Amino acid sequence: MSTARTVRVGVIGAGFARTTQVPVLRTLPGVQVVSLASARAETAEAAGRQLGIPHVTTDWREVVSRPEVDCVCVSAPPALHRPITLAALEAGKAVLCEKPTALDAEEARAMWHVARERRVLALMDHELRFLPARRRMRDLVRSGELGAVRSARVDYRNDNRASPERPWDWWSDAAQGGGLLGAIGSHAVDTLRFVLGTEPDAVLGELATHLPERPDPVAGMARAVTSDDEARLLLRFGAATAAIDVSMVSPGRPLHGVEVSCERGGLRVEGRELWRSTVGARAWERVALPEEPPLPPGLPDNEWARGFLLFARAFTEALREGRVIVEDAATLEDGWRNQQVLDAARRSHAERRWIHLSSGR
Repeated sequence: MSTARTVRVGVIGAGFARTTQVPVLRTLPGVQVVSLASARAETAEAAGRQLGIPHVTTDWREVVSRPEVDCVCVSAPPALHRPITLAALEAGKAVLCEKPTALDAEEARAMWHVARERRVLALMDHELRFLPARRRMRDLVRSGELGAVRSARVDYRNDNRASPERPWDWWSDAAQGGGLLGAIGSHAVDTLRFVLGTEPDAVLGELATHLPERPDPVAGMARAVTSDDEARLLLRFGAATAAIDVSMVSPGRPLHGVEVSCERGGLRVEGRELWRSTVGARAWERVALPEEPPLPPGLPDNEWARGFLLFARAFTEALREGRVIVEDAATLEDGWRNQQVLDAARRSHAERRWIHLSSGR
């Protein structure tokens, strides 16, 4: 298959896909976004006009069944990830699936097994793996240069959902896969697995819903929130410990950081910058990183958009060349292993105890 091949993408969902994924994909050589589905007709039509997508629909099945679609980008709510992914894989399409992988690990396992059988490119959209700061952190940790890992942590704080005026939507509904643990906690779990290069043995989870109801503009009344807006996890990676602390109801300066402490020194990523320290120095020194490519006009300048630009270049190049592997990208097996941790955190919260993880397939 020649690198001159054009890859045609069908997109399902008009949230992150509309603000980031489609604008990035449209700038890449040999890539066309040819179809988009959104549950609301007005949203689909507006996105189609804004982004120049020739076919829009409210039925995701139409996107999957279109013969010209080579790759399906699954950016719908998590409750739809399994049916859409399985339908796309059965149709022989490549898949890029948003996180969290699915509603639970059993759904995620089914997705991974079908992808393995079909032998097509099937990836999770953990775009933060492609940021230079995180890749360099991973390389330094795994090289052993700083000695054995003692502990690690991921922190994420903002107040995006702190206002009680924010309306109820699928994100407020656990049955649809809403909540911070899936939305951001999944990225945090993937970051730890990616950087440390190993699997967690056990999880202790604490979840919170600080705003138990939100106004529903459709019903014209308050509606119960069943998903979490704050999560704290402790994890064991063999002898190393790790913590995840994520919140979308915390005022002040937003924070997104990763730290790893080793025998001879430590590393810290905040945003897109990497810092390094040696034991005894009690100070951080900035680590030089490769220059990142410029963002396409109109995209938000954040780590998500920059990570997706780098990731999208890699996976669309693989599609154009007919490859089913993208080095360092998260696979659907990674998605299943990630989902196991999220499930364990929810079970830990419910049962008030550590949950031990199985490494079985």
